[in-house]
Amino acid sequence: MSENKLVIDARGDACPIPVVKTLKALGALAGPGAVETIVDNKVAVENLTRMASSKGCASAAEQTAEKEWHVTTTASKAVAVAAGEPEAATCEVPAAKRNVTVQISAETMGTGDDLLGKKLMKAFIFSLTQLEELPQTILFYNGGAHLTCEGSDSLEDLKNLADAGVEILTCGTCTDFYGITDKLAVGEVTNMYVIAERLSDASVVVRP
Repeated sequence: MSENKLVIDARGDACPIPVVKTLKALGALAGPGAVETIVDNKVAVENLTRMASSKGCASAAEQTAEKEWHVTTTASKAVAVAAGEPEAATCEVPAAKRNVTVQISAETMGTGDDLLGKKLMKAFIFSLTQLEELPQTILFYNGGAHLTCEGSDSLEDLKNLADAGVEILTCGTCTDFYGITDKLAVGEVTNMYVIAERLSDASVVVRP
């Protein structure tokens, strides 16, 4: 296939504009070629991939920055794009994921033996890293604040969750009370307003 490539910058465009622009570009190719669309969110990536499949095109997505993806739609032949078709494009995103917030208020899980409780909490936090659907936010307060600080057995798992995009928030009043603010090792210190806001916005709150 001869090199025939168009580049579309759709960063900042709301759904379905990236699809609209890409469809128009595919029609403009009038033959084999590729359209590289730059977007700033995963929903746009998913919509572009679905559109490419529906048009019999190959697609490949590469994340080049924290909020930047380059989606290349490759056509082996001319793609038929009917008049008005781009403007009629819709956002065919999957069902919205739940907003899951985990609320941890102690170093231990359950009541009874504290040693066992610490083992259970460590296992629980590790299990969060294995879920197909990660929580959006994990809130730590009161005794749970120790889990995000130096010396915590769960730091590695919490850092893995943070790297995967999970928001890790620890109550600042709590770290001040325990004198461990300077030992915070993962996530950010927050206040009670933000904690209340996250809990109010959550569709599911998990309390181990």
